[in-house]
Amino acid sequence: MNITLDKKSATDGLIKIELKESDYLPKVEEKVRDYSRKANIKGFRQGKVPAGVIKKMFGKGILVDEVNHIISHSVSDYIRDNKLRVLGDPLPNEEKARTIDWDLQKDFEFEFQIGMVEDFTVDLSKKVKVTSYPIEVDQKTIDETLDDIKRRFGKRTNPDVSEATDNLFGEISKQGSEEKQGSYIRIGQIEKSQQKKFIGLKKDDSVEFVVEKTLTDALALSQLLNVAEEEAKKATGTYVFKVTNVSRIEPAEINLELFDQVFGKDVVKTEDEFMTKIKETISGNYGRETEHLLEHEIQHHYVDHTKINMPDGFLKTWLKATSSGQVTDEVLEKDFNSYRDSLKWDLVKNKITEDNNIKIEEAEVREKAKQIISDQFGGPGIAEQLGDKFDGIVTNYLAGKDGKGENYMRTYNQLRNDKIMTVIKENITVTEKKVSMDEFKKMAESHRH
Repeated sequence: MNITLDKKSATDGLIKIELKESDYLPKVEEKVRDYSRKANIKGFRQGKVPAGVIKKMFGKGILVDEVNHIISHSVSDYIRDNKLRVLGDPLPNEEKARTIDWDLQKDFEFEFQIGMVEDFTVDLSKKVKVTSYPIEVDQKTIDETLDDIKRRFGKRTNPDVSEATDNLFGEISKQGSEEKQGSYIRIGQIEKSQQKKFIGLKKDDSVEFVVEKTLTDALALSQLLNVAEEEAKKATGTYVFKVTNVSRIEPAEINLELFDQVFGKDVVKTEDEFMTKIKETISGNYGRETEHLLEHEIQHHYVDHTKINMPDGFLKTWLKATSSGQVTDEVLEKDFNSYRDSLKWDLVKNKITEDNNIKIEEAEVREKAKQIISDQFGGPGIAEQLGDKFDGIVTNYLAGKDGKGENYMRTYNQLRNDKIMTVIKENITVTEKKVSMDEFKKMAESHRH
């Protein structure tokens, strides 16, 4: 067998394989003998079927399977042994394969198109500068959070007539349409100039309104129209809301009962401790948001500033060939750049992993899984309560619903990403710039993928 690489360019190559009869014949004959021992064919005793009969009945299938097996492994071994950085999968020359005469040919030739990436460098130095945006916890945010807590744990009633602080449940339809959807709206989220229409409503009352003048918050819009946020943002025109229920929440009092409901029994005992805990919780949530945005900033920096010559032509061909018709020229026109950037980021992360010898051990994956499960069930105390059974729960979790280890791989990849990010942050320059929540939201929106 002879394997060669014909490099058409720095990113495109053709792996050529010449297969002689001596390369595959021993394996084919071994399989024929195995068939002879196991085949149950009418007119012959089991285990006594002549090789000639097996070849006549199954010979071509055995040959095709064995040749394909050898070719597949040879291509993979060649790529690994020659340390080729390949994107996608090798694409066989289907036209050349169709011309093979399996009945008469003894020697075969195969070709595989590959897309390659040459070696590249990733700058992990203080010259790389990115900005982190910690969110300031201002009094407005604390007050809004406290109001939300008091509302969530408050007493619910159903008054006859709506007031400015009430919630409305009902049905919504576009003016002129018979199609109705279940709907919900907080009157307090409605634009001030439009709130009058929704005050003083009773069960079975209907109100008409222009949707783009009534709500600007995307989540509130999606709840009102009962559609996804992206679709809600595009909604325009006049709608009709029919009230089925008015809901009012009497805010909870700030007392020990509320402290226990929010943070657990005896965690905080005074109003000062309660407010401090609220601020800590907000800061923790904001910290996660800040880290998430920082990782996006890092990703964009390396995608934009790492020089990698990508095999764009091959990738487009490969995507179309392996998508079962789902990827069309129109889809490529729209989505290819984001797909290529995602691949480029994967290459950067792989390079950092190789250069810094980043490894994830199985014990680390299990410890991370224990942490995830503990968080879901309210804290580390669950492990003590379950004792030896906890290890079994962790094993089942990592196996996933189908037993194929999807949660193991998800946890592994999360740990790997965390270690890669730690290495990056330790080596580059991260400058902090405090921002308000509104400023942060605008920046985060620009990073949506």
